[in-house]
Amino acid sequence: MTEENRTYITNLQLSDVPWHRLTTPYGRGTDFPAHLTVLEQMRDLASVKESLYELTTNMEHQSTLWHATPFGMVFLSRILEKALADSGQNPAAHFLAGELLDFFSCILQCFHDGDEMEHASPLPCFSDLLKEEYLWSEEYDEEEDELRWEDGDVFPDELFYSFYYYSWQAVLAYRGILEREVSTEFGPKVTAVLAEL
Repeated sequence: MTEENRTYITNLQLSDVPWHRLTTPYGRGTDFPAHLTVLEQMRDLASVKESLYELTTNMEHQSTLWHATPFGMVFLSRILEKALADSGQNPAAHFLAGELLDFFSCILQCFHDGDEMEHASPLPCFSDLLKEEYLWSEEYDEEEDELRWEDGDVFPDELFYSFYYYSWQAVLAYRGILEREVSTEFGPKVTAVLAEL
């Protein structure tokens, strides 16, 4: 991982990402900040379950990753760190830690499956994913989005592969945090994630 990408991943703020211009399997990532905030707060199990479902179903669908996925993984990595730290005192955090580790394994498996196929080189920098040429329109128009999908060739090859590559990089940046958790009750799941890194 380049120092530039590590610094970008470490310093990225929720407000830096134009979520409403990033694709998901069901539209755009407009609601990601609200759901990520619910997970970060870990106040109650019901809201955590609901937001986790909304995020995970919009980040991975049938082994396909999306434009919002690598950015979501940056914030989920931070949330996982907090969930692991709070899991002993907070039932919502305990639930979330286990579920996120399973989801990370799924995302990393998608990366490895994609990496084994012929693919373009990733964009040089994580931040390149937010170049204007790759973002969808500022104003959401369902009909316009549908037409764009129908035109085919929606994502340039290097952009599409970058959804996978930078999702992996987002988790890789937090490897040290995971390595500290190998001896805890989450050890088997942590070990499974580390094996995919």
